[in-house]
Amino acid sequence: MTKPISILLIDDHPVVRTGYRRLLESTPDICVVGEADDGESGYQYYLEFQPDVTILDLNMPGIGGLETIRRIKARDPAAHVLVFSMLNNVTMAQRSLKAGATGFLSKQSGIGEMIQAVRQVNAGKIYIESELAATLALNATRKDTCENPLDMLTKREFQIFKLIAEGNSSTQIAEKLAISPKTVGVHHVNLMRKLQLQNTTQLIRLAINNNIIQT
Repeated sequence: MTKPISILLIDDHPVVRTGYRRLLESTPDICVVGEADDGESGYQYYLEFQPDVTILDLNMPGIGGLETIRRIKARDPAAHVLVFSMLNNVTMAQRSLKAGATGFLSKQSGIGEMIQAVRQVNAGKIYIESELAATLALNATRKDTCENPLDMLTKREFQIFKLIAEGNSSTQIAEKLAISPKTVGVHHVNLMRKLQLQNTTQLIRLAINNNIIQT
């Protein structure tokens, strides 16, 4: 008998994890071997369980989904990571793939598509939700210069951009990222300059327009 695909779930909502577990385990060839509610414990559980596929959200306490992906891939370049996020947009899909994810789905997707994605990612293939995949393909073939300004940001600047847009103060951001408030300030100035923004209101509007945060 073929060994079931082992899954690690990383999401900070217990009810959501319970729902995923029940739906996934209703399929005979999938087995959930562990759950975590934040990136730090998710990374440790990955090392412990060595799952075939890790399914994670991007918006989590602590280091967050993107940094969790980077840590997992730095430790195990062959890791299969499927992002399952409320943030259904091209920017976050691109960021996730750049961090090392091998799949991206929005939480609006049906369970059938999630199971299909798990199987493909486990087989070593890339799986992107169909609507996003079409947009990504279109963007890759465009020859004009209308690039998303957020692509200019470094991964740290993007982290800070997102946290500011979510309403965090410099002190809160420093605590979340384990850096000094002064360092947060330097990155803040740099990202505002790169994006040609004058104030936080403009920053929040840009985040909303790119579906980085939800209103």
